[in-house]
Amino acid sequence: MVYVLVEHAGGSLDAVTGELITAARPLGAVTAVVVGTPGTANQLAEQLRTLGADTIVAAEADHVAQRLIIPATDALSILAAANPAPILIAHGPSGNEIAGRLAARLASGVLCDVVAINPDLTATQSIFGDTITIGAAVGGASPIFTLRPGAVDAEPQAAPGTLVEQPLPEATTKDVTVTGFTPAVKGDRPELTQAKVVVAGGRGVGDEGFATYVEPLADALGGAVGATRDAVDAGAYDGAAQIGQTGVTVSPDLYIGLGISGAIQHKSGMQTSGTIVAINNDEDAHLFEIADFGIVGDVEKVVPEVIELIKARRG
Repeated sequence: MVYVLVEHAGGSLDAVTGELITAARPLGAVTAVVVGTPGTANQLAEQLRTLGADTIVAAEADHVAQRLIIPATDALSILAAANPAPILIAHGPSGNEIAGRLAARLASGVLCDVVAINPDLTATQSIFGDTITIGAAVGGASPIFTLRPGAVDAEPQAAPGTLVEQPLPEATTKDVTVTGFTPAVKGDRPELTQAKVVVAGGRGVGDEGFATYVEPLADALGGAVGATRDAVDAGAYDGAAQIGQTGVTVSPDLYIGLGISGAIQHKSGMQTSGTIVAINNDEDAHLFEIADFGIVGDVEKVVPEVIELIKARRG
């Protein structure tokens, strides 16, 4: 058996949940743990069955919407204390905090940001800016792993998805209470960490370059938009799109870098991409060193032609 913490929002599953269930399957029967307000698990049950959840645990309470971190920690720790088993959580600020709290409660080891998990409970990590791949193992009856989003391709496999309930403890004085919440507005583009195509812009595209070149090319390819730290620091694009050591890590099938020099800070967040294309007017840009295809030229001249060619090919 293996526990998977279900990621969901607005009544639908996050794509990483399918990746977690796929990664967990070699470890045993998958128990998907849904933490939410009453009715959430029932709403997600059919999707979870399609993805491969053998059991669906409804850890629900009215107060969950006003609390952070603790409800998920409580649900998983109660389950694992009664029936120890590996635990998989999505890598990220919240997931890593939940993992750390679980490790302390369950006296089990934790590995964060893994890219694969093996049947023998060892895991693969890509470290030092994705320049080195290592195998790692942790002890304890319920080893905990946080899986990097996008590292595993989801492979749906229908399962029974038997629904069971798990009561949650009430909040305590140590809980953080949410008094207001404004969800991030999601656009029509794919999530950056899970997109199959990413078009990223650097300082070289200028302040207007994202709206003029980066976004139109991403939209033509059905991809997501990324940015370098320099571009974000300059206010050219939102910080949520930052790729690199201090941003997110992406590994799309196709990565296109526009006006990006290729500093190690940025390369560490994208160099595991399937095919890398660099467009820059500086032939000495470091991004060309890892690019599969490179175009030395001005973004404002090359990109419009590329977009027209894509449109022509698609009719």
